[in-house]
Amino acid sequence: METYVLIGAAVIAAAAAGFAVYEHIKTRKLMKSLSDMIDSAIEGNFEETTFDESMYSLLESKIHEYLTSSSLSAAKVREEKEKINMLISDISHQTKTPVANLLLYSDLLSEEDLPDSSKEKVAAIKAQSEKLKFLIDSLVKMSRLENGLMNFVPVVSSVDELLESITDSLSAKAGAKGITITYEPTELSIKCDPKWTYEAVFNIADNAVKYTNSGGVKLSAKEYEMFVRIDIEDTGIGISEEDSAKVFSRFYRSREVSSEEGVGIGLCLAREIITGEGGYIRLESAPGEGSTFSVYIPKG
Repeated sequence: METYVLIGAAVIAAAAAGFAVYEHIKTRKLMKSLSDMIDSAIEGNFEETTFDESMYSLLESKIHEYLTSSSLSAAKVREEKEKINMLISDISHQTKTPVANLLLYSDLLSEEDLPDSSKEKVAAIKAQSEKLKFLIDSLVKMSRLENGLMNFVPVVSSVDELLESITDSLSAKAGAKGITITYEPTELSIKCDPKWTYEAVFNIADNAVKYTNSGGVKLSAKEYEMFVRIDIEDTGIGISEEDSAKVFSRFYRSREVSSEEGVGIGLCLAREIITGEGGYIRLESAPGEGSTFSVYIPKG
């Protein structure tokens, strides 16, 4: 009798072991199947015909359904981005010639012997044409950045050359206002796209000069473990706490600067560029006490 009991126990144990092995193999196959699905989705190669749904458990079927939907959504997003890119290119191409002609004829008219009142009108036309050109160019850049259509080419670049170039470009504008713009020489380097980084930092420094009526603007750099911080410090009108949260918004202009020339897109463009390069921007300011924009860019 004991022999039969032992044999029965052995059979049950063997069956249990076999069932455990079977479940283990089944679970591993399931995990392998799900892993293959996710890998295909990550690589962008996932297709509904890649897997046989009849072989799937409920979990596999749900994951398959989700990834199929995600794959179709990703394809739709790519298609929409391509359409936006074509639209942007068309807008840029179609407006370039008319604006260039407006500027050309404004220059030609300014050379004519015109009454003073007419000269003022010609100067106004040229100024507004230049503003329109800047706005169109900025909107095209913004749209490409926001839709991921802009390719940054990061290289190791000299911070000193960047700050010197910006200072030289703005020195005449600062001098005309009776203020100074200076930079502190440095041997630091950053990893960035030089062209776009120049545009971002220039936009911030240009704003600093525009809204500073006495004193001046100073550019400097400081090294951190992963970033180089570029400070654009001014002694201008300052920015309120309320406006500090909005100055990087597209087209935003506070009431204090509404009388100044501008379209309110320079800081927004600067933030998009720096963010796209893996950096970020911070602002410290108070009304009447000037502002400091700190641009953090990956270290070279």
